[in-house]
Amino acid sequence: MRIGELAVTVGVTTRAVRHYHHLGLLPEPVRRANGYREYGLRHAVVLARIRRLTELGLGLAEVRDVLADDAGKDLVEVLTELDEDLARQEEALRERRARLRTLLDAEGGVPAEGPVSPELAALFAGTAHLSDSPMATKDREIIAFLETAMPAEDRERLVSSVGEALGSPGALARAGEAYALLDALAGAEPDDPRVAEAARALADCIPPTLFPEVGELDQHDSVLRAFYDDLSPAQAEAVRRALRILTEERR
Repeated sequence: MRIGELAVTVGVTTRAVRHYHHLGLLPEPVRRANGYREYGLRHAVVLARIRRLTELGLGLAEVRDVLADDAGKDLVEVLTELDEDLARQEEALRERRARLRTLLDAEGGVPAEGPVSPELAALFAGTAHLSDSPMATKDREIIAFLETAMPAEDRERLVSSVGEALGSPGALARAGEAYALLDALAGAEPDDPRVAEAARALADCIPPTLFPEVGELDQHDSVLRAFYDDLSPAQAEAVRRALRILTEERR
């Protein structure tokens, strides 16, 4: 058989056959006097076995182990490990689908910030009436970013803190007032007299659990700098002052 005939017979591409040659999985046949490779039944048997193993999900390195005469693992052991790995993948897929279904079925739909945890999506749904506020939109974006970037053990605390800040009518009212004051500072300079009032209102909205330790405010300096750059000078100054108020009150 020529390489094309072998590939068609086994149901792979000629490119795959050459790749398996390159990796040493499939022995090179002897070339005829005319320079063409001539494949035999043994090549077809080995190639078919490679195809079956890869279709089961084995990587080519694992296939090499199975095919090798001195393999460290026999086929049963390799397939058992593969089965366990597939079981883990199935469980992960079930969890991901459950999270997706929760988001899709949530009241208010998927938030504009994209897929977030169901708990955070529910909190965001409660702030839909603030969607006209540019500062509220920026706040939601940074919260969604932090939930993604934070270590897993800190995400629960973040969502809990956001719940404190936005999870009740009184908290929502305070947040709405703070957002309005900050929105009014768009285009203003840092020495604007309204900065102090906005900073105080913002500090009053941030629950103690969000920054339980003073030094923690400095851990996300790069994020804060990027956040400041996206604000007007007066808005950035109000946020800075609010954080200073928090550090001073929690010393």
